Amino acid sequence: MNNKMNNVVLVVDDSPESLGMLNVALNNQGFTALVALNGAQALAIAEKIEPDIVLMDAVMPEMDGFETCRKLKQQRPSTPIIFMTGLTEVEDVVKGFEAGGIDYVTKPISPDEVIARIKTHIQTAKLALSAQDALDHAGNKVFCVSDQGRLSWATPKAHQIIDDFAGTDRSPWATLAELIQDWLVTSTKENLKVNCFETPFEIMYERQQDDKHMLKVVENKLQKTPLVLQQNLSITKRESEVLYWVSYGKTNWEISQILSMSPRTANKHLEQIYKKLGVDNRTSAAAISIRLLESN
Repeated sequence: MNNKMNNVVLVVDDSPESLGMLNVALNNQGFTALVALNGAQALAIAEKIEPDIVLMDAVMPEMDGFETCRKLKQQRPSTPIIFMTGLTEVEDVVKGFEAGGIDYVTKPISPDEVIARIKTHIQTAKLALSAQDALDHAGNKVFCVSDQGRLSWATPKAHQIIDDFAGTDRSPWATLAELIQDWLVTSTKENLKVNCFETPFEIMYERQQDDKHMLKVVENKLQKTPLVLQQNLSITKRESEVLYWVSYGKTNWEISQILSMSPRTANKHLEQIYKKLGVDNRTSAAAISIRLLESN
């Protein structure tokens, strides 16, 4: 079965025979194989193209596999490196781990064994990278989805903001998935406008990570919303919605039509707003609201 993403495997070996055999085996499994006959070539290749994994011969002339490994780790610290070593070279195995290798296979090489190890370590490395991305972006409104728009992970901030905007929608990520899937196959140069929730917002495309897509809730589109009032004035969600429309000069009757409530209920909410804001009229409440909406 071909590997969907054509993962790149850098094979470093001074033996043309070994390189030829591994190249065929990797290509048959759908990998993209890059070959280097020595450490210097390997470093030059890795500088231009980031391999998903490296197969490293331990013993090579001039720069050996251990020194090459140490330098590769400086260039590509997250790339796993598997050493190829002889059956009796126990010291090489130890030196390989000390240099930054993650695993080893013994010569003569078994292509099936190598392929199995490669698949395992590539998958582990990808999971680690996803987890690291989540940690790196923990304070941001970012999330990661599949090609189908399905959520892979999201930061706590992203979960919170989507839940706030979704309102009564109890499965907002499922709702978003269909929109995001269509957007991914059309054009992500323009932000995705989300208007299916109580609060409209936009999603920006950040970058692709393997077969996943990292997206971000756009902050500057989240400002003129009732949520800003709720967060800054310690009022309820419904009260923030009433005050929001008051700031736009809407009457109680108009607000009742927009929010599907009676004019009397709208007026009761407004009375509570006056008490909480320490004001006694509609104009003062609207002035506080407008100031917040314009400054955020």
